[in-house]
Amino acid sequence: MIKTVAWEKDRVILIDQTKLPAEKTYVICEDYETVAEAIKTMIVRGAPAIGVAAAMGIALGALHSTASTYGAFKEQFETICHAFAQTRPTAVNLFWAIDHMKGLVIVHGDKGVEELKSLLKNEAVRMGEEDIAINRRMGAMGNELIPDGARILTHCNAGALATAGYGTALGVIRAAHEAGKSIEVFACETRPFLQGARLTAWELKESGIPVTVITDGMAGYAMCKKQLSLVITGADCICSNGDVANKIGTYGLAVLAREHRIPFYVAAPLSTINPACGKGEGVSIEERDRTEVTHIAGQRVAPEGVDVWNPAFDITPSKYISAIITEKGVVTKPYKRNLGKLRTKSR
Repeated sequence: MIKTVAWEKDRVILIDQTKLPAEKTYVICEDYETVAEAIKTMIVRGAPAIGVAAAMGIALGALHSTASTYGAFKEQFETICHAFAQTRPTAVNLFWAIDHMKGLVIVHGDKGVEELKSLLKNEAVRMGEEDIAINRRMGAMGNELIPDGARILTHCNAGALATAGYGTALGVIRAAHEAGKSIEVFACETRPFLQGARLTAWELKESGIPVTVITDGMAGYAMCKKQLSLVITGADCICSNGDVANKIGTYGLAVLAREHRIPFYVAAPLSTINPACGKGEGVSIEERDRTEVTHIAGQRVAPEGVDVWNPAFDITPSKYISAIITEKGVVTKPYKRNLGKLRTKSR
């Protein structure tokens, strides 16, 4: 299994996703600033992986704290958490992880500094292990929706590389493959960062799952020609009404799937749900560097001086989503009520 994020010898180890598929290398992070920069520059990416990396980065920063009192430690700890909060604004799992680690420090304010450091380190490692277990449960839930012989379209990368391991949308696909189903995956290239062509195709090929890469603009034609059975994606934020923020281009695929009467599924852990965000309009959409559009692999492909708009995500309204697959069950409409019930049960 691909190890995306790991804690080894009090260092955070990240597979460098900017180098894949040409080169499989790892970034060794010995301080929290390096982890935060890796999240910002997409060395590590995907909402669950970002959450785990942030938790480990926060623990790493805490480990190096020079504070001797709880008050001084908490002040340094807040600075560390703030650095991670500035990295990727759309990924709900990032802020979930930050809040979770903050909560530990508050609840255990009666403990000594060294004990707090150990507590944070152990919790970050546990969160990584739990993420893999969650993804496997999600895969088992979603497998029930995948028919034998399915031809599945996915967008961006929601696999082991986007999580601590196994994957969300690709976790469902893996589960179907492991169950012996005959499936074929079509991966949109996912401009401008090419996560589908570079990462999803690489993961699936490594796992022995048949995959065909298509350009983003081909999806409608593939549906029209009845080449696809269903669409499944991950999510970076799920609003309480079921609206989903995911990689730019997801909204268009959902509309096309509705037009062609193809199921459109979203797979994400409960930690991706933001109950404080009522609908898609409330999601903060990250704007990324213009060179991601004007250049490919460092080579300019657009004229000098042209304007660029590069939002990393779009919003898919819940009306286009057939079901949301979580580790606690498959949720269908009405999403506001059913997501709320699921979250209440899981507490």
